[in-house]
Amino acid sequence: MQFQFNSDSSVMGTENVAERIEEMLRGKLARFEDRLTRLEVHVSDENAHKHGSDDKTCMIEARPRGGRPIGVTEHASKVDDAARKAGNTLAQRLERHFGKESKHKHDPRPDKVL
Repeated sequence: MQFQFNSDSSVMGTENVAERIEEMLRGKLARFEDRLTRLEVHVSDENAHKHGSDDKTCMIEARPRGGRPIGVTEHASKVDDAARKAGNTLAQRLERHFGKESKHKHDPRPDKVL
């Protein structure tokens, strides 16, 4: 699974932040890793230089193999908190997505024995 990290100029997009978020998300989404091709993380600060509550945004887009992208967005006062909340929400959505997928797959009908 590829991991892509993007940040705007108002958020510290240092390597350390990217590494921390990647490690946390890979841990949360490890059980889906073989079913995903790419994970894109976008981190931004909506108020830029102003201070405010819940002004940090983390948007994560997961790309399942052969499926449409699944995206989530969460807000928090710190970048790491926003990423953690978005990771939890994405894990729930992927669980539902792959759970529904496996429910609708049917085994081939066994041959009738006469």
